[in-house]
Amino acid sequence: MKDLVIGIDSSTQSTKAIAWDAGGQAVAEGRAPIDLQQPQPGWAEQDVENWWQSCCSALTALSARIDTGRVAAVAISNQRETVAFIGRDGKAVRPAMVWLDERAVAEVQRLDQEFGGERLHRITGRPLDVIPVVYRVAWMARHEPENLARCWKILDVHSFLAGRLTGHYTASWTSADPFAIFDIHRHEWSGPILDYLGLTAAHFADPLPPASLIGTITPAAAVLTGLQAGTPLVTGGGDGQCAGLGVNATRPGVFYLNLGTAIVAGLWAAEPTISLNWRSMLSPTGQGYFLECCQRGGAFFLNWFVDNFAGGRADPAVFAQLEQQAAAIPVGSEGVYVCPYISGVMNPYWDSEARASFHGLGPGHTTAHLYRAVLEALTLETARGVAAMRAHGLDLREIIAVGGGSNNQLWLQMHADTTGLPVKVSESLEASALGAGMAAAVYSGWYPDFDAAATGMSRTAAEYYPDAGMQEHWAAVSARQAGAYRPEG
Repeated sequence: MKDLVIGIDSSTQSTKAIAWDAGGQAVAEGRAPIDLQQPQPGWAEQDVENWWQSCCSALTALSARIDTGRVAAVAISNQRETVAFIGRDGKAVRPAMVWLDERAVAEVQRLDQEFGGERLHRITGRPLDVIPVVYRVAWMARHEPENLARCWKILDVHSFLAGRLTGHYTASWTSADPFAIFDIHRHEWSGPILDYLGLTAAHFADPLPPASLIGTITPAAAVLTGLQAGTPLVTGGGDGQCAGLGVNATRPGVFYLNLGTAIVAGLWAAEPTISLNWRSMLSPTGQGYFLECCQRGGAFFLNWFVDNFAGGRADPAVFAQLEQQAAAIPVGSEGVYVCPYISGVMNPYWDSEARASFHGLGPGHTTAHLYRAVLEALTLETARGVAAMRAHGLDLREIIAVGGGSNNQLWLQMHADTTGLPVKVSESLEASALGAGMAAAVYSGWYPDFDAAATGMSRTAAEYYPDAGMQEHWAAVSARQAGAYRPEG
């Protein structure tokens, strides 16, 4: 009886393979790490063979815990804006460039001048920013033309793993669109952008809607993963969109909030409204769009602060202690405020050169004041994104939170108070893998559509309600904290 689906989440640091039942309960899982190299300042690379080895290890561990004959289908969620350059032999011609890579900063201005930043934004939904793949491909053309000439395929993680598992290099629409080479209106690789890069659509994976059949697990892949040969592999998508699906946020009025290494938040919309306050992504259902706000330094900033100024994370109780101390400090951290752009800023400024700073320090301030001020700054960035969406007439009714930061009760209450929206916490913290599992469930006929799958396979636990009496206090803090950003020049 085919009563399980598998969601593979190939993220920046690890691969998680999780078997889900029709109710969205995790039955078993396997995990394996992925290494990250930084050969030069600002560069971030990975070995594509490590992606594959990690995927095989995670699936092998999972397969040892279940009867793989029960698996109806498998789908992949992947780290977005990470790119592999593959030759005709199926091997990488150079290391993959990870979304954290900043080598192509100069290409952003060049593309703006030569192609047009506003034009790119309209086609792809992406404002000018160093993260999308288009700039690293342009960097390759300028700095490593011989490697680019050797490329047979330029692939996201999803399509690379799909090729190894089935022999078909296939992308989901939502794993392709983070490249900023994909036309989010036509659902195809953009002819004008390809012409600018000197490439063709054949250089990229074939894009299909979510929950489409890619192929079946080959006998060779079955030996390496423990899956049964012939098991269907279907399109999942980018991890951010899959997380939104995994918390049932692909419906009007629901704002998803992923409090992870980066803070990714977004709202489903019928149309790809273009604004500097967010980037427009294709929805993981294939219908509509996600308007997505993103902070590169989310939990990463908190971890950096704790490691350098609060004794480090070796003591697992450190966050609980800081949270308790910070909760006793009033809104505004008694004058301390923070610019949280430790790794640059995306919306609304799109400035990769921006950096973090602390302001207003006095002799009475403690580590807890600084910790709280970081939480407040990160929260208010999201709250201003919510305010911008409201200003565009978009409907917001509730927030569903997921990710490691959703264990922080103080932080969740801050989000409720600053936005005026109730915050619900996803019961499953593995929303990206669950979203991929939902795509497999829809393909397998367990549910008639994505809406039914998300309703049947997701649930929330705790809920936090806004304190209306705090709105005025938070508005004053937001105005001061927003002024902490001072661009160069």
